[in-house]
Amino acid sequence: MSEVKKIATRESYGNALAELGAQYDNLVVLDADLAAATKTGIFKKAFPDRHIDCGIAECNMVGIAAGLAATGKIPFVSSFAMFAAGRAFEQVRNSVGYPHLNVKIGATHAGISVGEDGATHQCNEDIALMRTIPGMVVINPSDDVEAKAAVKAAIEHEGPVYIRFGRLATPVINDTPDYKFRIGKGVTLKEGKDVTIIATGLCVAESLEAAKMLEADGISAKVINIHTIKPLDEDLVVAAAKETGKVVTVEEHSVIGGLGSAVCDVLSEKAPTKVLKIGINDTFGESGPAVKLIEKYGLDGKGIYGKVKGFIK
Repeated sequence: MSEVKKIATRESYGNALAELGAQYDNLVVLDADLAAATKTGIFKKAFPDRHIDCGIAECNMVGIAAGLAATGKIPFVSSFAMFAAGRAFEQVRNSVGYPHLNVKIGATHAGISVGEDGATHQCNEDIALMRTIPGMVVINPSDDVEAKAAVKAAIEHEGPVYIRFGRLATPVINDTPDYKFRIGKGVTLKEGKDVTIIATGLCVAESLEAAKMLEADGISAKVINIHTIKPLDEDLVVAAAKETGKVVTVEEHSVIGGLGSAVCDVLSEKAPTKVLKIGINDTFGESGPAVKLIEKYGLDGKGIYGKVKGFIK
């Protein structure tokens, strides 16, 4: 059996920008002295006149992007999630969200899979922060195919968009002829009747692995990929909850304010259901190899399998 292809979604981001740069001459990319890490350097090489290095000044970068958007440009601002969503939150809120400007935020190195950089750089709060900004679309792609599709969809969408990318290479799971990306529409990857696993980002592939293990134990798990956390595909979430009666959410993010909270918000109102939230449990991360951290915090296939099995019992 051939090995599964793995690509970091930050690589997908850089490649997508370069590809789309030829189609959209008003596409401009801004970075904060991290072009090699965020992979916007790929765009810079192809379109040097449309890449602006703002230096280590993320807040100023967002302000510049707001100005560019006001003149008809489509700016992508890029930095690590900790800086793009955390350090520049006020500017994203007031300079982009409040006037509803057409600025896109490409936030790389999100979650604990940043690895050795440690807790200060492992942003597990960005989805929660961005969800609170009125009119902000929040996307967390699961693989290379989805990440590229998300960048294109963001360009075509009029208004602010936050896209979360990872440092760690992850399995490509969406390279199928029938794959379609639509903002606000989740994807059912596996049918099941005993429990619904709703996952986002790198946890989607791990949830599929967990579902295989559960199947071996006679537990039928439905697996849903929610790439767009805001706006959430409420119809799909509610229908799945009614169908299986139990829901598990899985995310490489705090269990406070992320996918799990978004799912619970809609289910508490429209279809009260027992929910287990799997994620980072109100704690900071730590320095270590990304794969080992994912295992330690129970976000790998084996960890998800064990928690779901306990939940079912």
